[in-house]
Amino acid sequence: MTNETLAAIRAAKESGATEVVVSDSHGNGESLLIDEFPKDVRIVRSWPRHGGMMAGLDGSFDAALFIGYHASTTNVRGVRAHTFSSAHLTRVALNGNAVTEGEFNASYAGALGVPVIFASGDDAAMEELKSRLGKIETAETKKTLGFHSAETITPEASCEKIAAGVKAALKRLGEFKPYVVKTPVTLEVSFKNYTPAEMLSYLRSVQRMDSHTIRFVGKDMAEVSDFVDVIDGYSPELAP
Repeated sequence: MTNETLAAIRAAKESGATEVVVSDSHGNGESLLIDEFPKDVRIVRSWPRHGGMMAGLDGSFDAALFIGYHASTTNVRGVRAHTFSSAHLTRVALNGNAVTEGEFNASYAGALGVPVIFASGDDAAMEELKSRLGKIETAETKKTLGFHSAETITPEASCEKIAAGVKAALKRLGEFKPYVVKTPVTLEVSFKNYTPAEMLSYLRSVQRMDSHTIRFVGKDMAEVSDFVDVIDGYSPELAP
């Protein structure tokens, strides 16, 4: 993951990028080997943080690049396909449409006026993203054979494909438009278990749609993102 991210960074700089911020967003948010990064790169790490996976982004950015993405929890294909939490969630939707993490994050970026121009991941994930975001550049690093299996290219080959894709995307930078969802934003989340839906419905801002699903309406993607972070990350047992 560190090498794939570095490949994207080097390609972006070779294409003229002057400022790079990396949002470390897998697992505990401290997965990347930050000692390997150039000294002028800023890295967002750990949780919780406003903006979730898109923390560090603002309207001054020209573009966003997605490295190492997967398909959504509603997709019957995709390696380790899930949306935010493979343990707890079975569906996340914006304005009635089930979304991937990539589409959700693109919506957050789009609200700031920032387009997503490139993504890498398995074939199912790339197909999903392009079906929603349009003709972004992609690097397919593996073909899904099942939830836990894939036919993958080598790490070195992945880095080469990512670098080429990032350069191709930045050559077309002027062609991309931000992915914007209509506001206010209606969020629907379905849980594997019924108790979270029941308890969250005690909040006056939350409507329970069925035994496993809740609905929340946020004024914008920033509010919706914060709500998702709360339901995905809160536990009464949290400690410093």
